[in-house]
Amino acid sequence: MIIQRADTGHIPGLIRLLYQVGGVHHDIRPDLFRSGAIKYTEADLENLLADENRPVFVAVEGESVLGYCFCVIEDCRGTTVLTDRVEVYIDDLCVEEACRGQGIARRLYEYVLAWAKDLGCAYVTLNVWCGNDGAMKFYEKMGMIPRKICMETKL
Repeated sequence: MIIQRADTGHIPGLIRLLYQVGGVHHDIRPDLFRSGAIKYTEADLENLLADENRPVFVAVEGESVLGYCFCVIEDCRGTTVLTDRVEVYIDDLCVEEACRGQGIARRLYEYVLAWAKDLGCAYVTLNVWCGNDGAMKFYEKMGMIPRKICMETKL
């Protein structure tokens, strides 16, 4: 298995995994997420893959995409409130359902950490949906800690 920057040839594999993530989110919060929906269309992915500030990394074996990590470079320099820094936000990380527990997520995450460090970033951040206990445990095992909590009241 290798980890590399995604290109348009990886789009079918990305879409397959996006449906898996969409299913996880729908199962956790059917009041918020549609069944059978994905976050990005093929056209969205083509645009993302061309955006230097939104890199996507894939774990591939042969022609198969086993996992992905969508990233966003966030430049906080020059704001009136935040300290000057650059961060990487992990927008989405997914491993093929049949391949989970094989260390692929860890390798993707560690790859992104090393890449962000090479960029001179101060932090890597992400969001996890409450109820996604497996993801929460994984990120805690990777050393992540909560930065902020989003709260809601259902009306």
